Amino acid sequence: MKFTVEEIRNWRSRRVTLLGMSGVGKTHLSAMLRRHEWFHYSGDYRIGTRYLDEPILDLIKAQAMQVPFLRDLLRRDWIFIRNNIKVADLGPVLSFIGKLGNPELGGLPLKEFQRRQALYRQAEIAAMRDVPSFIDKAWQIYGYSNFVNDVGGSLCELDEPDVIDLLARHTLILYIQVPEEDEAKLIERAQADPKPLYYRPEFLRSAVKDYLAERGLEFVAQVDPDDFTRWVFPRLFHSRVPRYEAIARPHGYRVTSTEVAQVRDERDFLQLLELAVSRKDQPLDD
Repeated sequence: MKFTVEEIRNWRSRRVTLLGMSGVGKTHLSAMLRRHEWFHYSGDYRIGTRYLDEPILDLIKAQAMQVPFLRDLLRRDWIFIRNNIKVADLGPVLSFIGKLGNPELGGLPLKEFQRRQALYRQAEIAAMRDVPSFIDKAWQIYGYSNFVNDVGGSLCELDEPDVIDLLARHTLILYIQVPEEDEAKLIERAQADPKPLYYRPEFLRSAVKDYLAERGLEFVAQVDPDDFTRWVFPRLFHSRVPRYEAIARPHGYRVTSTEVAQVRDERDFLQLLELAVSRKDQPLDD
């Protein structure tokens, strides 16, 4: 979707996709807009409640079956287990993705980690393809004329051009760029609280090889899961930046995470959209 500033001002049924690294403010903006009668479509919530619901439940049940008391109850159908995923708490999704490394430290073997990564990728693609239908549902069922698509930081990793084309046709893509002076802060926050992440297969193979060599390890089973996640995040961040920009340059508009942090209400957000459209033709590194 292409706009002029005047068209943004007169836009009534607003549909926006927020693009950027985890931690730049996408969910913060979405939660704020939800209070102003916007439909908040969370990609990871859709993934967890629709496309990974069964694999997540299978994982939980497999763990429960290792406890004799719970195994007996499950086999007799005396109890049932369900996910309780929330937009603001995606714990089951993160638990399913997991971290690579020593199983005794909560890590996953490489083959199982790769299997879950592949499942997550397919789920994210499917969730993004659902966006047009949810734009319609938001209006026809719930009466929301405005729609915000809160996507995961890994959208740029999918290597599915048709997904980006779909989002560009149905939404304004707003790329939240991290200024150079704020990169260190975002990386430090991520390293202080390492969370499961999605990695492109080629990126993962290269990162694992380099990490093992740097740490003097021979096997993935020797890897400390949290140490690997902290170590790999700066590399992941810098590898994603050109991928975000490759999406934003032809398809989207950009603002900075500093500007996003100053948004307090819908009026501020709409002014931010005007600013993004007004600078469309400026280089991304300005």
